[in-house]
Amino acid sequence: MEPVRVAGETITVTANGIGDDIENTGQPVTVIGQAEIDAVQGADVTRVLQRAPGVTITRNGPPGAFTGVRVRGAAAEQLLVLVDGVKVADPAAPGGGFDFGNLAAGEIEKLDLLRGSNSTIWGSDAIGGVLLVTTRARRGLTVSGEYGADDSSYLTASGGVGSDAFFLGGAAGWQRTDGFSAAASGTEPDGFEQWSANAQARAYLSPSLELFAQGRYAKGDLDLDGFPPPTYAFSDTAESQRTRQYTAAAGAIYDSGALYLRGAYSFSDTERDSVDPAFGPAPSYTTDGHSQRVDLRGEWRPIGPVILNFGGEGEWTRFSTLFDAPEHTHIWGAYAQAGVEYGKLSAHAGLRRDQHARFGGETSLGADASYEIAPDLRLRASYGEGFKAPTLFQLLSDYGNAALQPERSRSFDVGLAWNNRAAPTWGAVTLYRRDSTDLIDFVSCFGVTTGICTNRPFGTYDNVGRARAQGFEVEFGLAPSERLRTSLAYSYLDAKDRGTGNDLARRPSHALTATADWQTPLGVTFGTDVRLVGDSFDDAGNFTRVDGHVVTDLRASVPLGKSLELYGRVENLFDAQYTEVAGYGTRGRAAFVGARVRL
Repeated sequence: MEPVRVAGETITVTANGIGDDIENTGQPVTVIGQAEIDAVQGADVTRVLQRAPGVTITRNGPPGAFTGVRVRGAAAEQLLVLVDGVKVADPAAPGGGFDFGNLAAGEIEKLDLLRGSNSTIWGSDAIGGVLLVTTRARRGLTVSGEYGADDSSYLTASGGVGSDAFFLGGAAGWQRTDGFSAAASGTEPDGFEQWSANAQARAYLSPSLELFAQGRYAKGDLDLDGFPPPTYAFSDTAESQRTRQYTAAAGAIYDSGALYLRGAYSFSDTERDSVDPAFGPAPSYTTDGHSQRVDLRGEWRPIGPVILNFGGEGEWTRFSTLFDAPEHTHIWGAYAQAGVEYGKLSAHAGLRRDQHARFGGETSLGADASYEIAPDLRLRASYGEGFKAPTLFQLLSDYGNAALQPERSRSFDVGLAWNNRAAPTWGAVTLYRRDSTDLIDFVSCFGVTTGICTNRPFGTYDNVGRARAQGFEVEFGLAPSERLRTSLAYSYLDAKDRGTGNDLARRPSHALTATADWQTPLGVTFGTDVRLVGDSFDDAGNFTRVDGHVVTDLRASVPLGKSLELYGRVENLFDAQYTEVAGYGTRGRAAFVGARVRL
């Protein structure tokens, strides 16, 4: 999160919250840097994320529509997402997750993804994993623009200035597209337009003390489809949604070498307005979710290989909707993790305690180890516990249940890792299992007026779910020559509802991404990404099957001098007809061209 600590692609901050060499953690972490993000091209960050094993994507239609990222079969809302250290989940959303439809790849410098439960370090929501997003802010200036299918335009700019005493930088972007019909049966395109900007300022008061302030704003306007009368079937409508996101953080960093401290105050706000012209120009539904957080993270190296990570945080959340009065809650937590990093061995174990105003306390344990059994070959293992506090919507809305308990998980994995993704040739294989209990689901009260359904004629939420997700991941990169690089990420997943025995909805058993990039002697680079996704079911009852698919993208880039690059790509090269969410459309073959200038 800080340039001092996260300068290269071999550094991970998800494992301990501070920053360390990726070889020093036994947890499975994927780090994707700016060079790889730029090589993928385009605004769609999910095309980058699917290069990590264990990741599957679902989008409700065209660009800008709700986009969920699932890790190892966990629900999209069970992935903790932080942008520049700020938690960005929407407290007003029923499940309290983050919508990736409003995050553009061009504003991202680095993605740091941990797969597996880790509430010991990160607290609530870290059941399926943790994703840290670092936005762009580097010295110099980079500007890029592209145009393509569906009358789509995308412009981004990033840069910064600084000295030994200060740094000022940030990024901004704009994208718009006519899109395509969200309803697979529709004919009217559903467009999307978004503006986004982030900025940061740093003052280096001494070699060990730094002050920082940063913020991000994004506004998106999205066309929607709905369920119009008289048939109430999913089809074209004139509905739309406006989303506004604000995040900011300010704090200080102290780093003496032996002791590292980072303290910050941050907030996040997500507002949504939905408009259906059939009922007039006023919003038909509004939501506002807000969170404030203070946190302190530290690392102390008292002697030799011994390391102690510690921290604490307090978070206050509130929500309101057009039909729900404002409600609020808060949670406090603190953790400590002790470890040793000596020679071939790295090992850590930690404990966390959280106290929630609504449901009481929660304790989380975690441990990991990594041992170099041969040069550059490491044996890794980790155990983690996770929990997710019930959202304010689940607790206190018209459908709420104030007696809800948090969702809980226990996960473990073991594997071998050879080098890492920053090396020309690398590989890893990992076996994993996660057991989840007290999962929160909506309970219908149709025809029931007693028990939990008392005074809840339209239904409510309850801790009724149990699930198990297990499988394995294989990833490797091979560079037969300096001009040719290839990679593969494959995951097998068996995700079951332990109450019914059914497959969990929208969790395909197989997911594979294969990539290849070849640079010709003239400097022109050709690349391809092939994404294979297996069959799944769209519903918990396993009545609606979603067939698997294969999508191939083709890319090219041409450098013109040291500063200018022309590039282009064809997405879905073979025009595959496929489904991610039943009833929703997906994009066919689409071509784009662009240019990038670095000064």
